[in-house]
Amino acid sequence: MDATKTSETPESKLHFLDYWRIIRLRKTVILAVFLLVLITTTVVTLFLQEIFSSKVRISIEKDMTTVKGIDWEQNNGAYDPFWLQTQFEKIKSQSVLDEVIKKHQLQDVWTKRYNLEQKLRTEEVRKMLQKKIRLSQPRNTSLIEIEVFSENKDEAATLANAVADSYRDTRTKQRKELRSDGVEKLKEQLKLKDLEVLRAQAVINQMRFSNNIPDIMDGLQGTITLRTETLRQLEQQKNQADFELLTFSSLLKKLKALTPEERRISMVTAYPDPQLSSLSETLALNSQRLTGMMQDLTEENPEVKRLLAVYKKTEELVNEKISGMMIGLETKVQYQRERFETIEAKVRNAEADDIRFAAIYRPYFDAKRHLEGLQRVRDGINLRIEQELLDLSLPTTGIVTVWDKAEPALQPEYPKIPKNIALGAIVGLIVGVGLAFFIEYLDTSVKTIDDVERALQAPVLGVIPQNVGSLLDEGPESPHAEAYRVLRTNVLFSRKNNALTTLTVISGGAGEGKSTTLFNLAVIFAQNGHRVLLVDSDLRRPSIHKILQLSNSIGLTNLLLKQNTIEEVIQTTTLPTLDFLPSGKLPSSSMGILSSLQMKELIRDLKSRYDFVFLDSPPIMGVSDASILASEVDMVLQVIQYRRYPQPMTIRAKQMILKVGGNLLGIVLNNINMSQDENYYYYSGYYHDYYSKQDEEEGDKKSKAAKKVAKDQAKLEIKGKF
Repeated sequence: MDATKTSETPESKLHFLDYWRIIRLRKTVILAVFLLVLITTTVVTLFLQEIFSSKVRISIEKDMTTVKGIDWEQNNGAYDPFWLQTQFEKIKSQSVLDEVIKKHQLQDVWTKRYNLEQKLRTEEVRKMLQKKIRLSQPRNTSLIEIEVFSENKDEAATLANAVADSYRDTRTKQRKELRSDGVEKLKEQLKLKDLEVLRAQAVINQMRFSNNIPDIMDGLQGTITLRTETLRQLEQQKNQADFELLTFSSLLKKLKALTPEERRISMVTAYPDPQLSSLSETLALNSQRLTGMMQDLTEENPEVKRLLAVYKKTEELVNEKISGMMIGLETKVQYQRERFETIEAKVRNAEADDIRFAAIYRPYFDAKRHLEGLQRVRDGINLRIEQELLDLSLPTTGIVTVWDKAEPALQPEYPKIPKNIALGAIVGLIVGVGLAFFIEYLDTSVKTIDDVERALQAPVLGVIPQNVGSLLDEGPESPHAEAYRVLRTNVLFSRKNNALTTLTVISGGAGEGKSTTLFNLAVIFAQNGHRVLLVDSDLRRPSIHKILQLSNSIGLTNLLLKQNTIEEVIQTTTLPTLDFLPSGKLPSSSMGILSSLQMKELIRDLKSRYDFVFLDSPPIMGVSDASILASEVDMVLQVIQYRRYPQPMTIRAKQMILKVGGNLLGIVLNNINMSQDENYYYYSGYYHDYYSKQDEEEGDKKSKAAKKVAKDQAKLEIKGKF
């Protein structure tokens, strides 16, 4: 027989209502954890010892004088968060806290308070005190808050003030000690530098006398500057002479290469001369006048002759002037050459003198610079000493200023009962919800129809609520009966053939409700008018006879062993259409009786006698009887109890049914808690509400009818009297 195939259902995603369902289902765990954490927190809080705190507020500044010192710009009071954090560590340091311990005798006080046999050591008290101190910095300020915790509110205030005072005194003391030690070290360095200056001065004096060097450093420096300036001027004169020589030589060369006429024209602009310019202008004017007269007159004209004689005379004077200027230019070139050679010789002599001077005076100058460096260092040390002495003599500002002294607290700081209880409630609720979801995550049992259809790939034909009893006792109008009617309808529609009339209900494990499901389903079929036989084939743990309150002395085993006939073993029930075949006593020698040929023949015989035959079976896991029945009957239902067994077990049970050839119609979910899981409400709740309302309406109609009848009877009695 082929198993019923179903299409794969899409994977569902968790909705908000799914989370709410888990919370409702696991509300017991959540409530238990919540109450446990809340009660524990409350008890612990109430039994905790009261701790008081007192706070002193101080401002701290860098070391500064009330007036500006010599290097006051270096010791400014700019805000430095790293420096402030350093002071936090100093406040809790050994030097500060040991003074507090010693002043207030905390070793004796705390040894006595805690009833210790041995006296506490100083380092032990210091560690205890450090744990009692909390330092903080108000936002955007350079203030420090020193908060001390103690079981005694007066002690907390006293220790807070003591820590602030000890820190202030320690800083003041250390400042003075450090500066005093620093001044002594500077004085020692000053003595060493004085000796180095004297030795350097002796070396300079020896070099000065041996080389006849002037005594005054400024004079030496002036000499060096003068020699350098002289050499620079000579270099400039040399360059100027070289330029002029090159200029005049080039001009002379170009003029000599020209023709007399070209030279006369070029000379005016190339080598300007006032006399030459005047003669050239006169010559040009006479040339123009002569040209103009020659157009109208002849050369024999007296005026032309006179003007021609003047022109020639002027031309001679121009040529003589140009010749003289050429001679003068040659003389000037020769002069510039000699001047350049003279200046060049002076430069060579000056450079030689400078080299000789440097060889003699450079070691002296180097020694002089070394002496100047030593003197600057010595003067700097001396200046620093004077500054420190001056700063020590000046009054200082408040390095540590106490603004708000600590006072005994009015209420304990710890424990904070409302806060602790509120936190306990919040933590308990979070832990409870988290544990509920964790348990739900670990729970791999069947929870929803989607789980079944996704894991088993089989349809869910029925959903049975909790606390279902025998429908023979509850009656056909029981709200539970409707769940089995739905199951009956789905079974009939799931059959492929009307000839399929034998059915068994299989479960993976014990206690899943297969016998109850089979019994009530048979009752529903019988109540619908079908002739039904209910066979208790669970030979190992028969239970249906207990529901019907019938005898189990003889039954199926006696029939299969041919000890009794079928008429002798079948019993009737209170329902006329329902018969019952008990299991009977199982002999130890007949464990495989269900797999016998007689069982198969019996099933065929029962199918011919009844409309439907329902056979009970043991759990399929670990017992072979269920597998045998699944292979021999026409239809198989697998019942799964809600949240009982893990899904792998139910999957394995289904696989075993299919492996032996069983015709698995579908799944029945059993023992559903309708009040906790609203996802199943519509399977039975709607029917219950519907029929409850219907019963109420029928009751109201009957009540109205009774009242009407009583009213009519009263009217008839009144009429009879009259």
